[in-house]
Amino acid sequence: MAPSCNHSQNGQFLPQEVVVVVVPFPAQGHLNQLLHLSRLISSYNIPVHYITTKIHSHQVNLRAHGFNPLSTNNIHFHEFSTPVFNSPSPNYNSNSSNKFPSHLTPSSQFSSNLRKPVAKILHSLSHKNRRIIIIHDSLMGSVVQDFLTIPNAEAYTFHSVSAFTLFLYVWESIGKPFAIDTDMIKELPSNEGCFSPEFDKFVKSEHAYSTFSSGKIYNTSKAIEDTFLDLLSKEQISKGKKQWALGPFNPAVIQGTHQQRHKSLIWLDKQVPKSVIFVSFGTTCSFSDEQIKEIAIGLERSQQKFIWVLRDADKENVFSKDFIKKIELPKGFEERVKEKGIIVRDWAPQLEILAHSSTGGFLSHCGWNSCVESISMGVPIVAWPMHSDQPRNTVLITKILKLGIVVKDWARRDDLVVSSTIEKAVTILMASEEGEEMRKRAQELSFGVNKAVGEGGVTRKEFDSFIAHIIR
Repeated sequence: MAPSCNHSQNGQFLPQEVVVVVVPFPAQGHLNQLLHLSRLISSYNIPVHYITTKIHSHQVNLRAHGFNPLSTNNIHFHEFSTPVFNSPSPNYNSNSSNKFPSHLTPSSQFSSNLRKPVAKILHSLSHKNRRIIIIHDSLMGSVVQDFLTIPNAEAYTFHSVSAFTLFLYVWESIGKPFAIDTDMIKELPSNEGCFSPEFDKFVKSEHAYSTFSSGKIYNTSKAIEDTFLDLLSKEQISKGKKQWALGPFNPAVIQGTHQQRHKSLIWLDKQVPKSVIFVSFGTTCSFSDEQIKEIAIGLERSQQKFIWVLRDADKENVFSKDFIKKIELPKGFEERVKEKGIIVRDWAPQLEILAHSSTGGFLSHCGWNSCVESISMGVPIVAWPMHSDQPRNTVLITKILKLGIVVKDWARRDDLVVSSTIEKAVTILMASEEGEEMRKRAQELSFGVNKAVGEGGVTRKEFDSFIAHIIR
């Protein structure tokens, strides 16, 4: 997204008199989205202050890719230490029906330790700037609450989920105040098993602070979710507050990163267009040894080319060497598939892989970050939801947008997904007329999304509107 005009509507104030403070929730999918948003805001020559812990600042910057690093020069990173919490390693072989990554629960605990440092920064900036704009994750409302004592500060809540999922969550929680299209909620997965009881309580307590915000920001586009953005704007839901759909935050066009290209990209260069399925389940999902075996067999039998990111789920401190699980594959698997696929056991540049011309499908957990990246790059999805917003994102992707198929229905979330099911789903997406139709729809939507972020597009106009609003 290119810079817009650098003055307010009345021409009286320069944007340099306005500063934006961004406060993400300390988990990769949240950190990444708000780093991308910070980059876009800073392109309007507005200084951005990104506040998190030392560990998470290092994490998000190390993993950032797909854009020119120089585009973050106007972002000031504030890094704070936090008390050490006992964060258990992921429980890979748990038989629990709740797959929520409770090993990351300390994120919600130590984020509260940022309240005082954040307040100190806000007060300091308030004396040097005409207006302070705080953009905080919806799970960080309590951390920024002291902005209420600063006369020239206002806050905006960022929701890291789809408009579809957020609308249904709010609509259900306030008693379904108006009727909606019944097709929209037909066979809608329940929220049962999506969160741990502790995290569900945390979410509700943090969302209560959104009462004090001046508006809401979403990482989506009217080109993707126009219907659900309209529903969110209804008075019963919005309470009269403004909202802006500013996504996708990730780059529409991949730019050089001045880093050595990842081995997966070099391998993709040698493959034919749309022939490879990318297999990755995000940073918080883990599998039992038995399930990994079934995935391996299913991929092998599908005879499709693949890149499989097979790595540890993130621990609280991704740089900790305390425990690294060696994920075992069936004996001889890597040798047998060496002409068909590669295994990546470290961090992979997902956005660049999805943007590559050889990538034709994505076997994904359907976290919203992954969904948006896949949509913007025109790649259809084999959906395998694990927890949180993922089951309902799956409905949006497969039933509403018709950009993919489901490999594991949420109602059967406790079941082992056998190799034959995986083989069938991958084959349908990658080697059937049905899959080709999904690919065409994905590419058409990608074109619409990229047009929306271009000059005169609906997202560009929305972004310009937001910038004009905050520098008014």
